[in-house]
Amino acid sequence: MHIEDGILQPAWWASWYAVTVAFIIPGLREIRRRVQESLYYKPFLAMVGVAVFVISAMHLPVPVTGSCSHPCGTPLAAIVVGPFATVVISAIVLFFQAVFFAHGGITTIGANTVSMGIAGGFSGYFCWRLLRNISPLWLAAGVAGFVGDIATYLVSSLELALSIHSNLPFMARWMVFFVGYAPTQLPLAVLEAIFTAAVLQVMINRRPDLLRDVMPHSSGRPQAGGLEVRS
Repeated sequence: MHIEDGILQPAWWASWYAVTVAFIIPGLREIRRRVQESLYYKPFLAMVGVAVFVISAMHLPVPVTGSCSHPCGTPLAAIVVGPFATVVISAIVLFFQAVFFAHGGITTIGANTVSMGIAGGFSGYFCWRLLRNISPLWLAAGVAGFVGDIATYLVSSLELALSIHSNLPFMARWMVFFVGYAPTQLPLAVLEAIFTAAVLQVMINRRPDLLRDVMPHSSGRPQAGGLEVRS
């Protein structure tokens, strides 16, 4: 993640921008709709955006890839504010990180949003939706955090493999880039799983009213770890 300027070929970074825009448009519509439905959604969205900014700014350079490893925060964001809104948050976060911290680049905001916001957010969200009715909620959230983190770096490696050519076959190039991330990213993915599970469990215990739209329901009432949550 945080691929720098000059790494991707122009045709590829332009393509990733196009993919990002295709997700940002429904994301903006979703945000507008939910702001109209709930007064708390806008400040909550801003708070989640700050959290993603801080979490994803903690990075470890990876010289092999010309990029860096870091936790993402987008699986948790996708669970609590929605995956399309998370894409919008990610694009904004990556812009400010590129401008003020030189993390990533301006030309690669699209590619980095695809990996962190789209791949990381949606894969984590789908894991949450798949597991939340059949496992403890902390476990569903933890799996979402781990899978979303790994998906981010699989896609980031894919972006590099598509743009940087060598004598290796494409799949081999892809795996070489991913293996370059692995020594730092696998431990970070485990930490992101623990963090996602812990934060969501705290929210369930203390502010279940903020999670009405994402909690599993039984007889029309949200449930948390088998206990009824009253808002």
